[in-house]
Amino acid sequence: MLCNLKELVDAAKKEGYGVPAFNVYNLETVMGVAAAAKELKAPVIFQVYSRLFEQGTGEYLAPVILEAIRRLPVPAAFHLDHGSGELAVMRALRAGASGIMIDASLKPLEENIQTTKQVVAQCDAVGVPVEGELGHIGSTKDANPSSFTEVEEAVRYVEETGVAALAVMIGTAHGKYKQAPSLNIGRAEEISRAAGIPLVLHGGSGVPDDQVRAAVRAGIAKVNFGTDVCCSFLDSVFGVSRDIIALDLFMKEPVEAVKRFAMEKIRLLGADGHA
Repeated sequence: MLCNLKELVDAAKKEGYGVPAFNVYNLETVMGVAAAAKELKAPVIFQVYSRLFEQGTGEYLAPVILEAIRRLPVPAAFHLDHGSGELAVMRALRAGASGIMIDASLKPLEENIQTTKQVVAQCDAVGVPVEGELGHIGSTKDANPSSFTEVEEAVRYVEETGVAALAVMIGTAHGKYKQAPSLNIGRAEEISRAAGIPLVLHGGSGVPDDQVRAAVRAGIAKVNFGTDVCCSFLDSVFGVSRDIIALDLFMKEPVEAVKRFAMEKIRLLGADGHA
């Protein structure tokens, strides 16, 4: 059941749970996430990283995602993750995305607002809501992490851009953590109260469960998982017997591994049973 980003995150914010957003890269990761959502009766978001649309491979993956969503008896969205610019945004929209993220977080505030505002206007024309980012959420490899998102700037950003959801920097990063992060839950609460829209936590892979739950209580309505989706798939692939030659049979356990991982995060966010 295809829904748009705003429908899913608004419901999550209202009912006090988080929608899991899983980055998918191939048929098997899509199948694993879909199976988890169906079994737990949970809303989910299938995300495609901007690079795939920049390089022209997202168009191959999009029909797989849309067919999986069409077959699901639960609400789901197809979302562009970390849209780098107009090229990725337009390709994702043409491919059927029902949610778009534009990431202009490395730009100064004025430029971030202007870039995001332009993308919101483009997406509004076709009824697709937009997620923005304020406070750059970098990589675990960065020597110096970015500053936390400022409350006053978040309020201005939301008011001037019209985004449906806001990714905030409260202590997470993309990739594998060398040590578990410590999230600024208080900052998330302040931004949630002041800005009044669903917030998004990027870099959810590896964040301790208690902090994820606290973040959801503080106003985080969407949590992204990318690195651990890849790891759950690859760890399983490397463990499958090379005696199995037929790829459909070889991939059965990796699909199940992704499903188990997705079910774990669905339960963690309290999304099970909310379809």
